[in-house]
This record gives sequence, C-alpha cells and structure tokens, in this order.
Amino acid sequence: MAYLIDVEIANDEYYMKEALRQARRAFAADEVPVGAVIVREGQIIARAWNQVEMLKDATAHAEMLAITQAEAAIEDWRLTDCDLYVTKEPCPMCAGAIVHARLRRVIFGCPDAKGGGAGGLLNILQMPQLNHRSEITPGVMAEECLHLIREFFRTRRQTALPPTCED
Repeated sequence: MAYLIDVEIANDEYYMKEALRQARRAFAADEVPVGAVIVREGQIIARAWNQVEMLKDATAHAEMLAITQAEAAIEDWRLTDCDLYVTKEPCPMCAGAIVHARLRRVIFGCPDAKGGGAGGLLNILQMPQLNHRSEITPGVMAEECLHLIREFFRTRRQTALPPTCED
C-alpha cells in the first residue's frame, strides 16, 4: 500500500511541474503566474495559464481555460475521469466550474486563505448541497508555487514604485 501512495505522490509532482511550466508562461506575459493542466488516463489533455490581462477577460483563469480545452479534447463537458493540477488553490469562480464539469480530483500547490474555493475561504468543491464533489489534494510543490507568485508580486511592486532622488 505504501508503494501506491509513493507512486501517486510522484505522479502528482510530475504533473504539477507541468502546471508550473504554464505558470512561468503567465509570469513571462505579465499575468498572475497560475498554471493548470488536466490529466485523463495518465495523459495531459489540456494546458493553460492565466490570460486575464491578455484577453481582457476576468474569467480567463488558467483553470477555466484548461476546462474548456479538456472538454473540447474529449468532446464532452463532463470531465468525470479527469484530474486538474493547478499551482494555486482555485478561486470560487473556478471551483464552481470544476464542480459543474465534474472533475474527479483537484490537486493544487499553494493555498489561498483569503480567496480560495477549495478550502481556503470556502470549500465549494465538497459542498454537500451540490450534485458533485471533487477529491482535493492540497500542497503539492507548495513552496515552488508560492515562490513564483511571491516573486511576481515583488517584481510588480518594485517596477510600480516612482523614481526616487537616488535614481
């Protein structure tokens, strides 16, 4: 039994590394660095990164874009045999879409205590009143995921500062 758990952890880290690659693309595009991949039967069927600024679309979160890609890939809106890997805990909007698309499992990196929809602020993914509940695995490669987000906002704060007398 311990072997199966070790294999699952190794697989989770493998797919989270893929989500981190997507998050780095977001960072390079000056978007909040969140990346997502959706996996079905061991294969990545969707990859996405935040594109809110680029698309001028408040709903263009990595999770939302990945869900749309995955639905197109399998030609069905039901993603019951799919798992979502995302670098940051999904927000309530994304959590609602995850429940509606019926994703089996959500694996995320860093938590979001102020705005997370998977247990941080709310737990939409496991609300008993809803018709679907997703399994949640938090904290996979959390330090790496959090470091990328912190670096992004640190860089933004530094570039947003007005010049000083020393400049």
